[in-house]
Amino acid sequence: MTTATTVIPMLMTISDGNRNDVAAEIEDSAALFRLMTWLSPSFPVGAFSYSSGIEWAVEAGDITDRVALQDWLAAMLLDGAGFCDGLLLCHAWRAAEAGDGAKLAEIAELSVAFMPSRERHLEATAQGRAFVEIARSAWHCAALDLLSAHVVGPVTYPVAVGVLAAGHGISLPQTLHAFLHATTSNWISAGVRLIPLGQTDSQHALAALEGVIAQTAEKSLQGSLDDLGSATFRADLASMRHETQYTRLFRS
Repeated sequence: MTTATTVIPMLMTISDGNRNDVAAEIEDSAALFRLMTWLSPSFPVGAFSYSSGIEWAVEAGDITDRVALQDWLAAMLLDGAGFCDGLLLCHAWRAAEAGDGAKLAEIAELSVAFMPSRERHLEATAQGRAFVEIARSAWHCAALDLLSAHVVGPVTYPVAVGVLAAGHGISLPQTLHAFLHATTSNWISAGVRLIPLGQTDSQHALAALEGVIAQTAEKSLQGSLDDLGSATFRADLASMRHETQYTRLFRS
């Protein structure tokens, strides 16, 4: 006696909700890929050649070990170059996202004028110029055309990053956190070579500064251009005094 078996084909369906989730994941992955590429040490903007005055601070005895480096960088992040660059990035991103060329030009001009020393000016504008040139070649978008149409002077690095991220539809919080992480990593790398520190110490320093980076990002996201300002006088002096430092490994 045989038993008939009925086979019922099953059709796997994806709901609109699941499809939207998959699309969002793909979009997030693309954003992460681009941020990792643009802010990688291998992206040729020459970030490795700048120390933001840390070289002079080490020679002067202000930074002698990992703890001192962490304290110095925490101040630079929350009350110095980290916050200022983060704030300028935020406003450049918003202007580019809105297609407001006049506002973008105002922010770009303010960003250049706000650099407290010749070497900080060089550091910000040289990296900004290199970033824009490479982005136009490999990652072109309409926001870069907006930038070139309205900004006639030099473009600083944080403004350039903000414009490109907006042009590619990458969220501002993602962009800002990635930028501040890359900036801090570069500062720590300079400290590792100058103090010197071991590679494990560099990771301890970066881990210790995670919360400070998050605070700086939050402060930058909420700030207006009227909040732009620095209170890290010793770091600004370090950047100025580095110009005449006798022996130097870094350009700033």
